[in-house]
Amino acid sequence: MKSFKVLVAGGGSGGCSVAAKFASLLPKGSVGIIESAETHYYQPMWTLVGGGMKSVKDSAKPMSEVLPKKAVWIKDSVASFKPKENTVSLSSGENVQYEYLVVALGIKLEYNRIKGLPEAFETPGVGSNYSTEYVDKTFQSLKDFKEGNAIFTFPNTPVKCAGAPQKIMYIADEYMRKHGVRDKANIYFNTSLGALFGVKKYADALWKIVEERKISVNLMHELVEVKPDTREAVFRLLNKPEETKTYKYSMLHITPPMGPPDAVKNSTDLCAESGYVDVDKYTLQHTRFSNIFGIGDCTNLPTSKTAAAIAAQGNILYQNMKCVMEKKSDSKEKYDGYTSCPLVTGYSKCVLAEFDYDGNPLETFPINQARESRLAFHMKKDIMPTLYWQLFLRGMWNGPRLTRKLLHLGMSK
Repeated sequence: MKSFKVLVAGGGSGGCSVAAKFASLLPKGSVGIIESAETHYYQPMWTLVGGGMKSVKDSAKPMSEVLPKKAVWIKDSVASFKPKENTVSLSSGENVQYEYLVVALGIKLEYNRIKGLPEAFETPGVGSNYSTEYVDKTFQSLKDFKEGNAIFTFPNTPVKCAGAPQKIMYIADEYMRKHGVRDKANIYFNTSLGALFGVKKYADALWKIVEERKISVNLMHELVEVKPDTREAVFRLLNKPEETKTYKYSMLHITPPMGPPDAVKNSTDLCAESGYVDVDKYTLQHTRFSNIFGIGDCTNLPTSKTAAAIAAQGNILYQNMKCVMEKKSDSKEKYDGYTSCPLVTGYSKCVLAEFDYDGNPLETFPINQARESRLAFHMKKDIMPTLYWQLFLRGMWNGPRLTRKLLHLGMSK
C-alpha cells in the first residue's frame, strides 16, 4: 500500500497550490496527489470564453505541467475516505495511506437534476459557461441570436463563482448592442436567490446596471425543465413552490445545480449534514479528525466558492496544518472568509467585489470598487491568468491581503 506524509485529494486550484506548498517543505515523494484528469483548467476564464474573448485552449494546461515535480501524482480518482484508518480508497480498488490529508475535490456539476438536460445542449440556443463541453455553445448562441428572450439562470444550490451567471448576461447585453439586435431582445436574469448579489454594496451597484440596461430580474425562480422542441424553460416559483412559470427562449444560459462530490457525500465521517467536508471556518481543520484539512469548493465554509477564496485559504491551511505536524498546540492563522468576485459587466468593464464572512467589503484598492472599472476588467482578463499559472498553482500567491494593507496604509484587515 502506498503511504504519504501528506496526501492531497484533488489536483484543482486548491489541491495543486497546497501540494506545492508542502512539496517545497518536505522531502521528495512525501506528498501524494490523487487526480484523474489529464488537463488542468483555469475555470474563471470560461466567462470570457462564453463571450468570445478567449478560447477553451487558453484556459488549459497539461496536469503534468502544473502539479509540483517533487510530489507523486496518483492518476486515479477517490472512491471513498476512511478517516478512522487514515486511508483513502481509489476507484481502481487500491488504498492509499496518509499521516495528513487535505481534501480538495471541488464541487460536482449536476446538469441532470434539470429535466431535459443534458440533451438540450445538443439543440440551438442552449449553452453553459460551467463546462468545457458547453461553453462554446454559449458564444455560438450569442452569435446566432436575432430576436426574442435571452434567459440567464441561477440554481437553488451552492455554486462556484456565484457572480458568473450574471457576468455572461452583461457581456451578452453589450454584444447584442454592438450587433444591432438589443432592441429585439428581452434579457432575463431568473435566479433562485432572493437578491441580485449577496453583499449589499455590490448588489446596489448591480441593480443600477440592470435598470440602466433594461434587464429584467426575476428573483426566486428555479429552472426545473428545458423543453428544446418548443424552446421553453420552466421555472419553479420558490415563494409559491407548487407553481411554475414557462418562458420561451431564443438563448438560454444555464448555471447547473451543484453539490458535493460523491466520495465526500458518501463518507459520513468526513462530511457535515450538507454533504460537504466539515471543517472549522477559521482554521480549515476538520471538526473531528485533527490530521485532516479541507480547502475550496468541497468544504462547508460559509463563503462564496471562488479561486480567490482558495488563494486566501491556502496559506491559512498550510500554516495551521504545519502547526499540527510540528505538534504545536495553537493554530495561529484564522481565515476571515475573504473571497473575490470580479463581476465583468461587458467587454471592457468590471465591478471588483471583495468581501469577508460577514459581507463586509475587503477591497484591495483605496477606491470604490463597486464602480465599473476598466482597470479591474484588464486585471481579470490579462493579469489574473498569469498570476494563477505562475504564482498561485506554485503555492506562491496567498491573495491580496498584504497588498491591501500596504495600499490602505495598514488600516485594513
